[in-house]
Amino acid sequence: MSGYNAVLARNTENSPTGIGPYSQSVAFSHYNNLSAQLPIDPASGALVAGGAKEQAEQCFKNIKTIVESIAHVMEDVVRVTIFLKDIADIDVVNSVYAAYFPDYVPVLTTVAVAALPMNALVQVEALISNGEGTIPQAPQAGDLVKTVRNTENAPVSTLSAQTVAFSHYNNLSAQLPIDPKTGKLVAGGVKEQAVQCLKNIKAILEGIDVPFDDIVKVTIFVKNLSDIEHVNEVYTTFFPDSAIARTVAYFPARTTVAVSALPMDALVQVEAVVSHGDGTPPQIVEDRHGIVIKANNTAHAPLHALSTQTVAFSHYNHLSAQLPLDPATGNVVGGGVREQTEQCLKNIKAIVERVGHVMSDVVKVNIFLKDIEDSAALDEVYTVFFPGGVPARRIVGVSALPENALVQIEVVVSNAEGTPPEK
Repeated sequence: MSGYNAVLARNTENSPTGIGPYSQSVAFSHYNNLSAQLPIDPASGALVAGGAKEQAEQCFKNIKTIVESIAHVMEDVVRVTIFLKDIADIDVVNSVYAAYFPDYVPVLTTVAVAALPMNALVQVEALISNGEGTIPQAPQAGDLVKTVRNTENAPVSTLSAQTVAFSHYNNLSAQLPIDPKTGKLVAGGVKEQAVQCLKNIKAILEGIDVPFDDIVKVTIFVKNLSDIEHVNEVYTTFFPDSAIARTVAYFPARTTVAVSALPMDALVQVEAVVSHGDGTPPQIVEDRHGIVIKANNTAHAPLHALSTQTVAFSHYNHLSAQLPLDPATGNVVGGGVREQTEQCLKNIKAIVERVGHVMSDVVKVNIFLKDIEDSAALDEVYTVFFPGGVPARRIVGVSALPENALVQIEVVVSNAEGTPPEK
């Protein structure tokens, strides 16, 4: 595929090599996907001594080392995701985070989860812009710039931008149910909070003149998994948003995660990834229809009324998180975590193949485990599907999963051919 973008996996000895079969950084086109970093001292392979502050410092040191090893700087970070064992540690971890981003701030998502690998207190993940792209022998350095924007019609934070665009994607900070006028959580329960989260997202998109239906992926973090039906009631009042989207019943790809706690003791938080047809300057401004969203489903994987299995835009495919459901019955497969992991990955493989791709096109894998101790058993199956250990990866332990599953897996897939208009 000469002349096409290529998957570029890289590692450095100056940062932890990982506790599983994955690469530290996987670049494709104009983004670098980093594996979530634990507070591991690369010299000893052990967690650093101390509490959340020391662990956060080591996580960011590891990220900075990886970023510099691929000839980038911390200002190239577009998104940061922070996973905490205890939400009470948020202020001390934010103080460390702020020291690494003294001027420019990326978009940010922070949640507390049930468990982290190695019983860590903190885990940090980053997405990096990649101006030079990954077309062999065809560097594009200097062609693209980040565009950072905020609006007073959505909550403003000194720690994060509301949206950071690079190339053909806008990455939004996860939105809490904060009234932008008061800076406080809205009154009411989970339905009212879900409405506010989605209102905030819509306000951000209107501030950058992007339609709501340009969202390609949504992640919903809920405090109580039992609240998801109430959230879904609200969700369907926002999607589909336009007449065109309603005609084709378009829903973005979606992942639902039950977390142990959210900032400000919120009940729900919503994160969105948005297509950006115009790209970022000094790229030539393109017609908004020059690159199109392509949504696909296959009967060989589980179908869901409120999400599309995969949504492609430009050079990435975003998949909805897959549960261990047998697509023929709609039920969770029998057995333990090995059998459930295999079914999740079979579903992913069916979706990937439906859009003309192969598993080696996967650049990032996010794994949610009911029991973090199942990681080793999961890896036995995982390495069959990813024998080279190329994709970047993240594992977190969650308090609950839909359908009472033991595991849920989502992936991001490279899309070398892009998404040009239909002929």
